Amino acid sequence: MSLDFDALTLTDIIRLQDELSQTIKRRFEKNLALAFSDIVGSTPYFERFGNEAGEGMRRRHSDLVQEALLQFGGRLVDTAGDGAFTCFPQAVNAVEAYKAFQLQVSESNASRAREHHLMARVGIHFGPVLTDGVIVSGDPVNLCSRVAGTAAPGEIRLTKEAFLDLPPGMRLSCRKTPQVSLKGISRPVDILIIDWRDASVFPVAVMIEQMQLKLPLPQQDLITFGRLSELNGVKANDIALLLDDPLLAQQISRWHFELRRHRDGMTLRSVTDAMTEVNGQAVAKGQEVPVRPGSLVVLSRVLTLRFIGDERVPGAEHDRTLGVGG
Repeated sequence: MSLDFDALTLTDIIRLQDELSQTIKRRFEKNLALAFSDIVGSTPYFERFGNEAGEGMRRRHSDLVQEALLQFGGRLVDTAGDGAFTCFPQAVNAVEAYKAFQLQVSESNASRAREHHLMARVGIHFGPVLTDGVIVSGDPVNLCSRVAGTAAPGEIRLTKEAFLDLPPGMRLSCRKTPQVSLKGISRPVDILIIDWRDASVFPVAVMIEQMQLKLPLPQQDLITFGRLSELNGVKANDIALLLDDPLLAQQISRWHFELRRHRDGMTLRSVTDAMTEVNGQAVAKGQEVPVRPGSLVVLSRVLTLRFIGDERVPGAEHDRTLGVGG
């Protein structure tokens, strides 16, 4: 039966509009976990290495996302530019998928030069959207995209709604950040970062024992250590190994070693003929050995480094700090 809209009164149209809204909500509204992943630094990568290399980077990102979706019941909704929009039945599926994704990114980067490393950031939200099983739309989609845009390379960020949909054990891996104002979002947004790497395996900082100087490890898959901080105005090492005594400092190589992240942990690779020891074991140039929290690295018998894991106290403190229950 067709309706003669021109014959309807204003009251009839308003009533029909209400009925349609209720039907849309009943048939198509559903709570889903939404996730956006985005390649960091793709524009300068395209400019430096060209379209073929850039498209290869995009394909690698897409392939790794698809692999994670298959494992954890997710679905690819759309690809736009350098990112992917995916959805999952629950936030725990989304978090597990993107933990697996980021670990696989590290593994794929391990065999590549640093300039060809894939770096991705992820945002996850949980909330009501309209979906017919193909299209996913609604304000939560825009919010999720904006949250992803706040993340640093290698980070997985969550809204409070996604956090509250997680099981208690997984919440303990989350830490709160200051509220942020996001473009197109009327209210300040609570955002959390999930520490997705195994804290018993992956160090998060290094202590230079002679200086009693603790430095956080950059969130990248290759980290360089050496005496030089700059060369010709360009950053030479991610961690500059400094000593107060310049004569002793000269015994540290300009580029001494590098840390490489793999999916199962970190390895130290010596890039010098100068002495390098890990937990008392000599490491020859080009050799790789595992490094974990607590590992001691001695360089040229003048500098000792101790790698440190996540020192946060575990427990329900996180829920109280966030001011959220459940």
